[in-house]
Amino acid sequence: MLRMGLFLAAITLSGCVSFTDADRLLAKDWRYATDSHGSRAIFEGGLVKDGQIDMGFSRVPRLDKANNSWVELIYDIPQRSLEGYESVTVTYQSDRALIIKLSQKDYGGQGDKSYAHYQVTLPKADKKTTHTVMLSDFSRPDWTPKWSTGKGMIKAHINALYFVPSLTDKDGGKAQLSISALTLNKNERA
Repeated sequence: MLRMGLFLAAITLSGCVSFTDADRLLAKDWRYATDSHGSRAIFEGGLVKDGQIDMGFSRVPRLDKANNSWVELIYDIPQRSLEGYESVTVTYQSDRALIIKLSQKDYGGQGDKSYAHYQVTLPKADKKTTHTVMLSDFSRPDWTPKWSTGKGMIKAHINALYFVPSLTDKDGGKAQLSISALTLNKNERA
């Protein structure tokens, strides 16, 4: 009888585990971008494989003042807005600190073209770790041009999250990144 109870408990628990499938990454929501100067994103097969992303980055040093280099993993928010959300939870592993940038149209190519987004930096993680970051913890980077007028974080104007390993403009470098879960958390008052 005890064995039957344990068997039923195991079946019940294994059924509960399947709810995490909702957190699995969907290929249609993810893409990457690199500069045209030789930086690369490195992965095997599709970008999302078995519900997660495992990739390497190779960033060349900045060429000159007019030619920056970059490597970015991009999550396109399905509803194209963070309206009603208050935090982001990500499960990742990275051999560099991980910068999460909010792509807000007011500062990008459709806005003032400063690209002075809001961002937060997570620590490097030698093993899978989960962090929840409040949107209120994001801020504009120190390099923001003085002419870029701060309009504040407008959640309805944020359509993507960029995940960027912390590699410098001056030196470039290599990084390994894995993301296995991402959740946008709603404002409980919304």
